[in-house]
Amino acid sequence: MRRRILGFTAALVLAVLGAAVPVVSAAVPAVTGPDCIADKMGKVEYDSSTGLWTCIGGAHDGEPITKN
Repeated sequence: MRRRILGFTAALVLAVLGAAVPVVSAAVPAVTGPDCIADKMGKVEYDSSTGLWTCIGGAHDGEPITKN
């Protein structure tokens, strides 16, 4: 009986997390590399402390690059 409850709880938690991921990713602004450098002021740099590509300068200063 305990295994069934544990299995059901684990399935429920995974279902909730699976539904939440698209919502969270949609909330993150989608800045692309070309968008970053479009105004000729921004540049794309790799931040080794976070492991992310980031737009430095320009209209999208400090925003992570989320798409190619």
